[in-house]
Amino acid sequence: MRWQQLQHAVQDQFLFETSLLLTGDVTRHQAQRQLSEWTQAQKVIQLRRGIYAFPDQNPHPFIVANHLVPGSYVSLQMALAYYHLIPEHVALVTSVTTQRPGQYENKFGRFTYRHINPSLFFGIEYRLLVNDEYAYVAAPEKALLDLIHFRPQGDSREYIESLRLQHLEILDLEQLHRFAERANKPKLKRAASVIEAIAQREAEEYEPL
Repeated sequence: MRWQQLQHAVQDQFLFETSLLLTGDVTRHQAQRQLSEWTQAQKVIQLRRGIYAFPDQNPHPFIVANHLVPGSYVSLQMALAYYHLIPEHVALVTSVTTQRPGQYENKFGRFTYRHINPSLFFGIEYRLLVNDEYAYVAAPEKALLDLIHFRPQGDSREYIESLRLQHLEILDLEQLHRFAERANKPKLKRAASVIEAIAQREAEEYEPL
């Protein structure tokens, strides 16, 4: 494949895979060699084995995260920051996958993946981020439960209070309990009750007079 053909084939896509070059009688070895040459010439950048981008592209980090590990979704601290549920700025893009855990770092940021049991792989939304960019992100209620799931003693009131949760009015508390019930984890059920109590307390404190 010639350079102009690649540009035409990719068009508005932010990322592309080696398989895009496997047209006609082009072998995988030939495609990889061509990509290696373009990478050395800085025409493309390699994000991980088999996934590339153009240097002048600037995709949303969540899109990059989804593509680095297909079948993953953004969750945990990054999703909570995205929803403004925690006050801290989060630089590391955290995702959940049923595959092996891993970490990647490239031009677009730092990305980490936590393994989760397939039975807990739910509560995901395909969200519009900016412009026409979409990515798979945990619902706010699931992002909270994911974080608690991975944290030892994450269901303790002390830990949940330490998160300094804010804007709790965006949480669907019924959804939170449904997710906890579906997970069928006593730890998450206890955490859902604690979060509901905190949300109710916050609502009462800021109730207009």
